[in-house]
Amino acid sequence: MFMPKRIVLLLSAFLFATSLFSPARAAELPSIFSFAGAGYGHGVGLSQIGAKARALAGESATSILEYYYSGTKVETATDSQILRINVGHILTAATFKSNSPNAVLQLFTGDIADTSTAVPLAILGSKMTLGLRVSNSLIATTWTNGLRTFPLAAGTSFTLRWSGTRYLSGATALLSLTQQSGTVIYKYGQMNIKLVADKFLEKRMEITNSVRLHDEYLWGIGEVPSSWPAASLEAQAIASRTYALAKSKVMRAACDCQMYANTSDQAFVGYSKESEKQYGQLWKEAVSRTSIESTTGLAVMQNGKPIMAYFTSSTGGVTETAFNAWGTASVFTQSVSDSASVDVVMNARYASWTRSVTQAIVATAFRLPDVMKLEVLAINPTGTVAQIRATSLSGASVTLKGETFRARSKLPSAWFSIRK
Repeated sequence: MFMPKRIVLLLSAFLFATSLFSPARAAELPSIFSFAGAGYGHGVGLSQIGAKARALAGESATSILEYYYSGTKVETATDSQILRINVGHILTAATFKSNSPNAVLQLFTGDIADTSTAVPLAILGSKMTLGLRVSNSLIATTWTNGLRTFPLAAGTSFTLRWSGTRYLSGATALLSLTQQSGTVIYKYGQMNIKLVADKFLEKRMEITNSVRLHDEYLWGIGEVPSSWPAASLEAQAIASRTYALAKSKVMRAACDCQMYANTSDQAFVGYSKESEKQYGQLWKEAVSRTSIESTTGLAVMQNGKPIMAYFTSSTGGVTETAFNAWGTASVFTQSVSDSASVDVVMNARYASWTRSVTQAIVATAFRLPDVMKLEVLAINPTGTVAQIRATSLSGASVTLKGETFRARSKLPSAWFSIRK
């Protein structure tokens, strides 16, 4: 039977498209993608494993830092700033409580920084629970005495203080914050609770711990084990102080903070760091050794200013540059040798690694409906993946920077290859 040429072409196109999306074709999609690599983290700046190895070899904290941050000097900087550290992000509910004997908690309406004229909305004692919940575009507060729950007030911001801090005298108390990610204990500063709009314009709570950089903040940094050599702990304390100084210049509206308490910035784990059995005091002592006076401490400086002191757990044998990782060059993040990171004795978990990543995670990383094929297109001089391309069943393709793909797919590092 004769068919017009146009119909034949349309039918052919339809059959071809159908073949692309047929069940048999879809069955060809890899269920997982396998990778092999080395190192953990973005690889830029101070290598924590490298610092440990150099400390064991007898190097000082200053020598370690000036090696990993090219062209810098470790010098004295003012570190008396009060920082807002986000410890609760886009929350709908949270609770505060202190089980410390004779603890006193004071809740204030509004975002306050001075006690001279503030009058508490409520005063709570030990084992009383303060509840916070987003309701009708406000933060609703309640208190519970173990038997009954009583309403307090609703508002857009609150401040919480507890005894034994520089904000409120009295018996030393530890404050617990319980939220969706678990419970963390805090000892210093005050808590500020504020209502903000998330990226979907929904109202959510942001909780920040206002702490002094010099000691209260640094004592809670949980980036490396406290059992590590003294010089590596000192190097981490100086790097963490420097990073915080650089970040302190900007208040971010989205989190009501200057820094997050997680790896988006650096891990701040509150009182749990200094209260570690056997080793917690070693970290505090390392921080103290990097302090000069009560308002100053050592920092990594370039041209008289603190650098953005990036650090990473380990590398693929050399450190990465900020330009390769994020596209923004910085003169102090030159690539230097970091052989300890690929030494299985020093870096047992990440000197080499293999990972399997599901089809769904890889497709989501590339913002594609599916991924039929992955290809590494380019490698940086440091050995990291510079560009990686994914192609879907439909033939659509997307190319990402290696570091972007690493972060989205949760691979340990951008020093990786695709395993066949």
